[in-house]
Amino acid sequence: MMRLALLTAAILALAACGEKPQTAAGVKSDTAAYQGTSNAFNAPGWKAGDKAAWEQQLKTRAQAGQNEYNRVK
Repeated sequence: MMRLALLTAAILALAACGEKPQTAAGVKSDTAAYQGTSNAFNAPGWKAGDKAAWEQQLKTRAQAGQNEYNRVK
């Protein structure tokens, strides 16, 4: 009976090691972020491929939308 319990515990312990690797399937990261996407969820006034406008948009969002000192008055 004790052997059966140990064998069952060993099998369960080894079964936990059988996790499949998790990969980012379908994610393309070979283009720069400012190259844009093909959907309609872009910021208004921004054109895909305009690096300067992309950086300005990030700076504006960081200062106006994510800075708590500017938001709370």
